[in-house]
Amino acid sequence: MLTADLNGIRFVLAFTDEQALARYARERGAYQREWTYQTVLGARLLDVAVPAAGVPCGVALDCADGPDGMVFPPVMGIVPDEVAVDADEHTEGAA
Repeated sequence: MLTADLNGIRFVLAFTDEQALARYARERGAYQREWTYQTVLGARLLDVAVPAAGVPCGVALDCADGPDGMVFPPVMGIVPDEVAVDADEHTEGAA
C-alpha cells in the first residue's frame, strides 16, 4: 500500500478510482511508470489495515485532488477505538 507520514501519523493513500490514482501519479511526476493497484473496501482499510500498521495511522482519500480529497484521521469514531490516538482522552474521564 502507498503510505505517507505526516507529523508522526502514517496515512494509507487510497483512491476512489483509476483516474484519481492517475492524478496522483501525474502530480508526483511518475505518470509514465506502471502503477499496480488493488480494490479494497474503505471499511476494510479502516478496520484492518490501520490497526495492522503498528503506528498511529489514518487514510487519505484522493490526496491529489486538493479540497475534493478527504482525510480520515486515526481518531475514535473513524478507526477502531483501540488504535485511535484520542482513546486515552475519552477513557481518562470515565474512571
